[in-house]
Amino acid sequence: FNGVDTDGTVTKGGYSSHIVVHERYCYKIPDGYPLEKAAPLVCAGITVYTPMMRHNMKQPGKSLGVVGLGGLGHMAVKFGKAFGLKVTVLSTSESKRDEAISLLGADNFVVSSDIRQMESLKNSLDFIVDTASGDHPFDPYLALLKVGGARTLSGSVTGGTKDTQEMINFCTANKIYPDIELIKIDYINEALERLVNRDVRYRFVIDIESSLK
Repeated sequence: FNGVDTDGTVTKGGYSSHIVVHERYCYKIPDGYPLEKAAPLVCAGITVYTPMMRHNMKQPGKSLGVVGLGGLGHMAVKFGKAFGLKVTVLSTSESKRDEAISLLGADNFVVSSDIRQMESLKNSLDFIVDTASGDHPFDPYLALLKVGGARTLSGSVTGGTKDTQEMINFCTANKIYPDIELIKIDYINEALERLVNRDVRYRFVIDIESSLK
């Protein structure tokens, strides 16, 4: 990371108090956009923004299914709503229904393990963004697509510096902010344990400045 060529040296990353970064990997955060909210954009944000733009999902009135409601999934919902899409969240957890609809603004919520709910959604979606990290079958989701629909597997292809800056500017213009929990660096071990237990909504962000005081 942060190098043009691979030279075998150790690089310093997110737990450092200071790092040196090549200018080609720097982004302009517009005035007024909180830095702590900007941090997840260059990870979760760009991971879902890129396939959504490359597959021409910015089509108001079309329907989008978002599989999984974690760090990536919640950003896909936010982008989908900003694109003017009708967004359906698909999750194995009924407990996420309220946050999907009330907090994130999704139009619909379907429990993917409920056969009847899945049947009711057949041939109804124009796009599906699959952000689920665990092993899961694809076929049930493919059946939800209309003829000619598109399904993307987010996490395998991300954007470059140009796409990332475009995404940051889009989030600023449309007031799109990741939902985060700001922590100090001495909370790292607890945060990692909570990550293993999927106990975060939806990204931890380390407040380095306050941690050094």
